[in-house]
Amino acid sequence: MATQSHRILLLLATAAAALCFHVRAVANPLTEVEAAKVREVIVAQIAALQEDDADGAFQTATPSVQQAIGSSGRFLAMVRGAYPMVYRPASVSFHKPEEEDGSVLQMVEIKDDEDKSWLALFALELQPDRSWRISGCLVAENPWQSI
Repeated sequence: MATQSHRILLLLATAAAALCFHVRAVANPLTEVEAAKVREVIVAQIAALQEDDADGAFQTATPSVQQAIGSSGRFLAMVRGAYPMVYRPASVSFHKPEEEDGSVLQMVEIKDDEDKSWLALFALELQPDRSWRISGCLVAENPWQSI
C-alpha cells in the first residue's frame, strides 16, 4: 500500500506530465537567441546553487519571488530543503522552451546523485530590461524514466 507521501508524489508527477502535454499543445516556440537566454538564466541559478552562492541564485528570481521569499539566505535554504535535485544535480538536460502569454516554460530533465530522473518545469518572465528571470519551478519524479 502506498504511503500518503507516495500518493502525493504520484499526483504531482501526473500533474506535471499533464502540464507538459498541455504546454506542448498550446505554446509557441522561442527564437534560438531567446531560448539560449532562458537556458543561461537557469544554468546561472544552478551554478550559483552548487557553489552555495545565495545572492547569485537569488538574483535569477523575479522581483516578486524575491519579495515573497525575503532574502537570499531564505531562498538558498528553501531550495536546499525542498528541491535537493535542483540544489545539487548530477546532470541536466534542456528541452525546447515554449512561450505562452508573455511567459516561458522551460522543461529540464535532472538526474540526482542517485541517478534518479526528475522533471523540472521552470517558469520565466521577461523583465523590463529584456532579461529573463525565474518566477517559479515545479519538480516531479520523471514518470518516463527507465526502471
